[in-house]
Amino acid sequence: MAAKITARTLKGFRDHLPADMIPRRQMLQTIEQAFAEHGFMPLDTPALEYAEILTGKYGDEGDKLLYRFADHGGRQVALRYDLTVPLARLVAQHGGRLPMPLRRYHVGSVWRADKPQRGRFREFMQCDVDIAGSATAMADAEILIAGLGVLRALGVQGFALHLNHRELLRALLQAAGLADEAQQAHALRAIDKWDKVGAEGVRAELGRIDGLDERGVQALMGSFSLTDPAEADMDGAGPAVASQRLLGQLRSSLGDLPALDRLAEVLALLDGAGLADLVVLDPTIARGLDYYTGVIFETRLTDPRVASMGAVMSGGRYDGLIGMFGKQPVPAVGISLGLDRLLAALRELDLVAAEQAVATVYVTLFDAQSAPTSVAVAGQLRTAGISAEIDLQGGKLGKQFKRGHKRGSRYVVVVGPDDIARGVAVIKDLRAGEQFEAPLDGVAAAISDRTEAPAL
Repeated sequence: MAAKITARTLKGFRDHLPADMIPRRQMLQTIEQAFAEHGFMPLDTPALEYAEILTGKYGDEGDKLLYRFADHGGRQVALRYDLTVPLARLVAQHGGRLPMPLRRYHVGSVWRADKPQRGRFREFMQCDVDIAGSATAMADAEILIAGLGVLRALGVQGFALHLNHRELLRALLQAAGLADEAQQAHALRAIDKWDKVGAEGVRAELGRIDGLDERGVQALMGSFSLTDPAEADMDGAGPAVASQRLLGQLRSSLGDLPALDRLAEVLALLDGAGLADLVVLDPTIARGLDYYTGVIFETRLTDPRVASMGAVMSGGRYDGLIGMFGKQPVPAVGISLGLDRLLAALRELDLVAAEQAVATVYVTLFDAQSAPTSVAVAGQLRTAGISAEIDLQGGKLGKQFKRGHKRGSRYVVVVGPDDIARGVAVIKDLRAGEQFEAPLDGVAAAISDRTEAPAL
């Protein structure tokens, strides 16, 4: 007899039980509906790509996190690390068949061999929207409007979108004496860890960059201090006013920069959408991935109980990425919401119910003679768009009521032999504690009159 195998999951991977999957799927439905309402169309890409498609796009640290292996044909392949690089490959490969500018959304799993920690997993779901084929500030703003619209549709409160520009960061690095591209890349990776290690951790990492002396470190940290959004909003005028003050400080310090003009234009468009107070201009946002070229952004929850989880929605402009796979450069910008991290945070804030009902109605089962009637009633409900579950065990009615209650159903329908003989069903509203009768062919109508059936 074969030895028993221990039932276990790989570290950083999870099973999703019904109590997790029900709110997860409801969130996904809300997200996809919000994306569609903003004019984005769905597409999908394979989980596996040729390794050469993905490598060299995320920086040295990102490449180390790729799940890479040789398949049975000896080909070097990798699981997708994000949904952005596969999109770039897709646009280069199928651009002639796509409406341009392309407005797409993509919901799918990605895999990273990262160190598992609170709110961070090795397999997780990303929800992306991107616009490919437009280099305008309107495209940047539309991506942010869609992302913020999704959080609002999900009912998320207490968040701020931190906005920056890669070229603004480079100007600050150059002002501190970092002109070399490799030095700047090292500094960007250090700054990207700001929310994890804090100012002192970033200062220590900057001090390890070859060619950057203590004076340069102090100058750079001083630049961030002068442009701290919290300092800019000392009088509580609000994020929109604080962002304008920061823009003024940056222009005084660095002069006229196209990056500052772009940030001002995006902020003006967000103001027109009534969203400016959800956005904070923050020069410490770096985004560690190598492919970003313009505006960059991270969205963080502000509740101190979950603030350490990091960004729940991030992205930026990546105008050079698609051109790596084709003859023509194609500008692009996008934002990605990490569903699993957001759901984990909402659970910690007790904003997601532990269990939610799949079936609105629980139909009882008495015996073999009455079973066809139970099936007919359940079918009637389902035809009317009301989700229904039939008890599979039968037995005492009290136990069936308990099973229906545990399932989270609102109604229990009783169709026993005596009820069938009278041509009625007994319906109990578990939420209201009320009981009433309806004709066997009118159960769905009676329940519809009392409550609006949820979307299936």
